[in-house]
Amino acid sequence: MAFVITSPCKEEKAGECVEVCPVDCIEEGKDMFYIDPDICIDCGACEAVCPVEAIYMEDEVPDNEHEYVALNKKFFEEK
Repeated sequence: MAFVITSPCKEEKAGECVEVCPVDCIEEGKDMFYIDPDICIDCGACEAVCPVEAIYMEDEVPDNEHEYVALNKKFFEEK
C-alpha cells in the first residue's frame, strides 16, 4: 500500500512533499505530483506537510478521488 496524491494537488504543485520524502518516491508531472507506489515506504511524511491535503493512504482515498489511484500508478508505468 502506498500514499496517493489526489485532485487538490492539480495545478497547485506546492512541493513540500518532495522535500520531506526520505526515499525520493515523489515526482513532478505536468499538472501535479505523483507518488511511485513501488518505492513509497508509507512513512506519512508527505501527508503531514501537504498544504492542500491532497495525499491519502491508498485505502483511504475518498470515493470521488479513486481515479487518482490509477493515475499515480499509470504515471510510473509510462516512464
